[in-house]
Amino acid sequence: MREIVLDTETTGLDPLQGDRLVEIGCIELVNRFPTGKTFHWYFNPERDMPEQAFQVHGLTGGFLSDKPKFADKAADLVDFLGDAPLVAHNAMFDLSFLNAELERAGYALVSRERMVDTLLIARRKHPGGSNRLDDLCVRYSIDNSRRTKHGALLDAELLAEVYVELIDARQAQLGLSQAAPVISLGVQIIVRERPVPLVPRITDEDRAVHRQFVGTLGESAIWRDYIRLD
Repeated sequence: MREIVLDTETTGLDPLQGDRLVEIGCIELVNRFPTGKTFHWYFNPERDMPEQAFQVHGLTGGFLSDKPKFADKAADLVDFLGDAPLVAHNAMFDLSFLNAELERAGYALVSRERMVDTLLIARRKHPGGSNRLDDLCVRYSIDNSRRTKHGALLDAELLAEVYVELIDARQAQLGLSQAAPVISLGVQIIVRERPVPLVPRITDEDRAVHRQFVGTLGESAIWRDYIRLD
C-alpha cells in the first residue's frame, strides 16, 4: 500500500484571506516503510511574509523571491501524489492550502476522503494529552532535536515515524511476510505459517521417559487424557 506523508508551511492561517503555501514536503511510504522518495519545494508566494509566520518557519520573502511559483511545480506534485492516501497532522489545514493552490493553478482538487489526519488519531488514542507533533515525538522516543523551527520536509519525516507508532504498524512490520487472513467474529486475524518447519527437539527417549512419569500420577491425572501409555 502506497501512502504520502506531507506537511506544508504558509504565510498565514487562511487561504481564503490571501495566505499562500510557501513550502511542501512529502515522504513516500509503501507498506508503512519510507521508500526514500520525497518531494520538497519552496515556493514564491508573490506576497510579503508576515512576521508571525516568519517566527514559525523562519522563511523570509527575500529567501523565497527566486523560488518557483506553485504553478510551476504543480504537475510534478500531482504526479508524485498520485491517488495515494495523504497523511498529515491537522490535515484539513494542509488540505485547504493545497487545494487553494491547485485550484489557482488549474488542477483538480484533492478530496477530503483521501486525507488521514494523525491529529485525530492521536486524540482518540491519547485523550486528554497534548498531541502536538513535538509531544508525540517525545511520547514515542523519536529524536526531534533538529526541529528548532517548523520545516515541511523535516516535519513530514518526523510525522511518518509518529504515524507508524500511532497505528501500531511497527509491530506488524516485525511479522513474516507471508500470511493468510482469517475472519473471526468479524475481525480479520493474520495467521502466518512458518515456511520451513522447526526440527523437533524432543527425542523418542524423552517421550518414553515422559510416558513413564505420567503413568505414576494415578488414574485421575489429567495428562492421561492427552497421552497414550501403552
